[in-house]
Amino acid sequence: MQSRGQEAVQAFDAIAERRIREAQERGEFNDLPGTGLPLPLDDDSLVPEDLRVAYRLLKNAGFVPPELAAHGEIRELEQLLQAAETNDERRRLLSRLNFLLTRTAAGRRRAHLEVDADYFEQIVDRLSHR
Repeated sequence: MQSRGQEAVQAFDAIAERRIREAQERGEFNDLPGTGLPLPLDDDSLVPEDLRVAYRLLKNAGFVPPELAAHGEIRELEQLLQAAETNDERRRLLSRLNFLLTRTAAGRRRAHLEVDADYFEQIVDRLSHR
């Protein structure tokens, strides 16, 4: 038996998948930069530009920058949130997720990424009230 939160997440995923499929059918992804090229596996977009070289050196030495560690924890929390069975568990996970999103958004220097975090917080707020 699925909880309301799981149903909401699945409904949100279905809407997103449908919109992506429709955009693909309209050809909206045909001329994107990097089409046909391998994906960069070393994404450092969460690292401020002036710190990327230093963080790359740390990464090569076996240390993970806090921004990238937080990014990994965010992805893990999102998966746990989908599997959460109780409201208390969801609230706890949402609280930690909100903290990490706020902290990473504060460290970013590009404003459009901060808008994404605000949008995500609105979605989390709506889902948590169900």
